[in-house]
Amino acid sequence: MCGIAGFCNMPENWEKNIKNMNDRMKDRGPDANGIWRNEEETVVLGHTRLAILDLTETGKQPMVSASGRYVIVLNGEIYNFHEIRKSLKDVHFRGTSDTEVLLEALERYGIDETLKKCTGMFAFALYDKREHRIYLARDRVGEKPLYYGHISGHFVFASDINAICAHDYFHNDINIEVLHFYLTHKYIPAPYTIYRDIYKLYPGKVLSIDVNSNTIKLYTYWDTRKVFIEAQKHPFKGSYSEAKAKLKELIKDSVRKQMVADVPVGAFLSGGIDSSLTVSVMQELCSKKIRTFTIGFKDQEENEAEAAKKIAGYLGTDHREFFITEESLLNVIPKLPKIYGEPFADTSQLSTYLVCELAREDVTVALSGDAGDELFCGYDSYELFRNRWGRLQYIPRFIRHGIGRLHTDSFGRTLDERLWKNSIFFNSDSLSELYEKSFERLNIVNHFTKENVYLKTRSLEYSKKYAVGDLNDLMMMDILMYLPDDILNKVDRSAMAVSLESRIPLLDWHIIEFAFGLPLEFKIYEGVRKRLMRELLYDYVPKELVDRPKRGFHVPVDKWIKYGKLREWSEELLQYGRNNCKEILNYKAINIAWNRFTESGKWMENLWYLLVFLQWHQYNSKRIV
Repeated sequence: MCGIAGFCNMPENWEKNIKNMNDRMKDRGPDANGIWRNEEETVVLGHTRLAILDLTETGKQPMVSASGRYVIVLNGEIYNFHEIRKSLKDVHFRGTSDTEVLLEALERYGIDETLKKCTGMFAFALYDKREHRIYLARDRVGEKPLYYGHISGHFVFASDINAICAHDYFHNDINIEVLHFYLTHKYIPAPYTIYRDIYKLYPGKVLSIDVNSNTIKLYTYWDTRKVFIEAQKHPFKGSYSEAKAKLKELIKDSVRKQMVADVPVGAFLSGGIDSSLTVSVMQELCSKKIRTFTIGFKDQEENEAEAAKKIAGYLGTDHREFFITEESLLNVIPKLPKIYGEPFADTSQLSTYLVCELAREDVTVALSGDAGDELFCGYDSYELFRNRWGRLQYIPRFIRHGIGRLHTDSFGRTLDERLWKNSIFFNSDSLSELYEKSFERLNIVNHFTKENVYLKTRSLEYSKKYAVGDLNDLMMMDILMYLPDDILNKVDRSAMAVSLESRIPLLDWHIIEFAFGLPLEFKIYEGVRKRLMRELLYDYVPKELVDRPKRGFHVPVDKWIKYGKLREWSEELLQYGRNNCKEILNYKAINIAWNRFTESGKWMENLWYLLVFLQWHQYNSKRIV
């Protein structure tokens, strides 16, 4: 796991600027710092390294190919690099790193063919000296971040948007239009960022830029939507027991590859199905005790640590736990703008950071159970939407919409969220439309032009063009946007903030393709979600340790803001916003929502989103004024 950065055609102070960019990514790569430029000083590459494989000098980056034609900087891991290396029998490798294997494969097979061969999580930049062209590529589902764009008319890229901001040429304005989507979703969906002219590279995409002409081309090497549609055309034909056996084989293969490292490896264990299955397979494959880590709350109502402890005890792992307090959260909150670089407000970011911090005391790599919900129908909301829509879809459209308008017009969604939630069920015309509309809540942004951006979000584009009309639509919409822009973003940034590499075995593309082709009843049956994953876990862990209500990493920020030390922090930020963001935000609506919360306790998550934005704005105020 590392940080990569670079820019084109900015010879003035190039060394100072790339060093500044690298310095902003030192947590991503504390073990080494590398810089490369071409003779013309038109291309500059930077790299910070967290050494995982080949801890010697031969694993350092930027790395030049054996022929001298290509230069690469890589963030991430290629899990099947041993297999690819065997196909390059005539290449004399200098070291044992996956970076060198990827580099030589790119020269031998080209970009497209190499990416098809790779199983891994990655974002890389490859410079072709002969063609004077840079290629940026990101893994299939977006485990590793990659930002790019133009500053003062010049091309720049980095693993961390903070690194781009560190360049002398950076003067980009806030993109006001995306704030509505941030305040709706709690994250800014790709390809947008908080800044104008800076973008996130979509998962499964390759960007190429001609260094001489500054012209950019984008193309897709992995289209998740098309892979899903193709899998639906050719679904899994075997029995349920055969599907279970196949899934076990795929997970074991993925976990085996992702346990390969020259540094200590452990795992997060929440006590849920996905992390428990991941840890079970790890312990099955390892003769030594796996190190596992979990966090919890002293308040038993919000605590999953006890369940994780029982599963760890049954599996025989070397288990550690940490209990969150208000004070520990207060220590994390000031770090959020630096960790994420742009507003990001999933409250579980706090607990995720703390469990990463705990794990980093013992290991350098930690496997995570993320993505099981999106692939195997695990979220409560999926079934809720399906059941409600199943009843309402038979009511004539004009009646449904009339009831929906009554709720919205009479009571106003800003003032009564319960009635607004009811209205979206009546105002929607499909399950996927219902899902998309469910995120709209509190409009507090002034002067946003919604249609300019809204029609370009990946999940809505899927619902309009590819929807199949069942729960697969909801899972796919999450995989396209929520998974990469929220879940994977959260895990990567939290882990990298403490120089920990996180790996997610369930996102092996072989597992994804397999899951896409499974009959829906293999995933959810008679109200049992994640059916196949759950019953596979029963082979490792007693059923009574598995079948219990899912809680997840819920952080009670509402309680701590209303009654605890976060109240003062919140009110100071709101006052900062009144003084500095009144042109951006509608404080009349904000005051109504805040007063309802402080007087009656009616919490809206958007208030947390707002506070995180104001904290980010204040942190960056010297630059963005």
